[in-house]
Amino acid sequence: MSQRASRRSRVLRSAVATGAAATLAAGFLATTLAAGFLATTASAQVTQARPAAVTVQAVPDIPVANVKAHLAQFQSIANANGGTRAHGRAGYKASVDYVKAKLDGAGFTTTLQTFTTSGATGYNLIADWPGGDASHVIMAGAHLDSVTAGPGINDNGSGSAGILETALAVSRAGLQPTKHLRFGWWGAEELGMIGSKYYVNNLPTAERAKIDGYLNFDMIGSPNPGYFVYDDDPKLEGVLKNYFAGVGVPTEIETNGDGRSDHAPFKNVGIKVGGLYTGGDEIKTAAQATKWGGTAGQDFDACYHASCDTSANISDTALDRGSDSIAYAIWTLGTEAPPLPGTVFENTADVQIPDNGAAVTSSVTVSGVTGNAPAALQVGVDIKHTYRGDLVIDLVAPDGSTYRLKNSSTSDSADNVVTTYTVNASSEVANGVWKLKVQDIAAQDTGYINSWKLTF
Repeated sequence: MSQRASRRSRVLRSAVATGAAATLAAGFLATTLAAGFLATTASAQVTQARPAAVTVQAVPDIPVANVKAHLAQFQSIANANGGTRAHGRAGYKASVDYVKAKLDGAGFTTTLQTFTTSGATGYNLIADWPGGDASHVIMAGAHLDSVTAGPGINDNGSGSAGILETALAVSRAGLQPTKHLRFGWWGAEELGMIGSKYYVNNLPTAERAKIDGYLNFDMIGSPNPGYFVYDDDPKLEGVLKNYFAGVGVPTEIETNGDGRSDHAPFKNVGIKVGGLYTGGDEIKTAAQATKWGGTAGQDFDACYHASCDTSANISDTALDRGSDSIAYAIWTLGTEAPPLPGTVFENTADVQIPDNGAAVTSSVTVSGVTGNAPAALQVGVDIKHTYRGDLVIDLVAPDGSTYRLKNSSTSDSADNVVTTYTVNASSEVANGVWKLKVQDIAAQDTGYINSWKLTF
């Protein structure tokens, strides 16, 4: 897991963005999907027949011995290459080659994506399982690089090995998912999520829209473990919680890693994210030790970013549970019926947002919808802004009722609001003029409403 904090000053944010852009070089080989993105225009109604019932294959138990065998290979690679698998070192490329060979032999379509940062070539590895609806992608990923100080077996050989063995289990089962399955191993995460940022930034907008969810697994075998689930998306959070509830293991919400690992670039462009983390250099409390076992008053991983993060620095129990949770999520999400597309009403006209000024609105007129709006009305928002913490965003119903989508926050220093909100609008008549109301309540940063849409 990267040490880079998610909260940045305006000046640092601009400097980091400029520096990262300057270091990334061409070399991207895009993964081509079989079906194009379905775009709908304002007031265009789209219908699709519900797919036939799906026969769901049982979720396999992921053998922890297999996962540990991958970790042993990562350790051997580090031992043969100066004790590290860091970006720009021979140990990292050897790790990529090992994973790629396994996936190629299992029938995956693999893509080796290159970029340049810190004066060295970096590599992302993308693996696509043939089949499934290419307009609905479920993706799992983990960073494969270590810090320079050590071999990085928990951080993040554990997550890398867990998704590798899950991918191999997909092949062994001959899984025929309803959704398209994709796995990713990222380079240069320890330098600030460079590899995953490069992947996301080079995905065309239409390809981003096809990713229904990205699950991140960064450190899943901590020796004094906790079980922390990302709370960024209710559905993805719920799937992982359901797995742990099924094996009688309580979870907590992950609060330390937002912006520090490879889910952040996906989240920042509006892709739904989730994930699991078993803890790093945070201290386990007495209450957590009672809940999970282990030792209170000590780090979840005392070897975090250190030379002692070796194959001995792993809890087999945590690694087993973490790997099984990956398989549970992939089987559950990958074999469900893709959602029916709804009726979309969209406004793509730009509306400037005055700096520290009055609220502005953008309208869409909904017509031809029977009855009330749904209890899960989807409000897709694309606002370009250089400091999104300045923004207050509301949805205004035809009768003037207001639904708060986003509050301002002095700690939210990232750019842009590109996301989908879910609103219980079941008390509102669907037809009429709906408005997106946006106000910038602080000085210095500016932006505009790029587009927004309602999906009924």
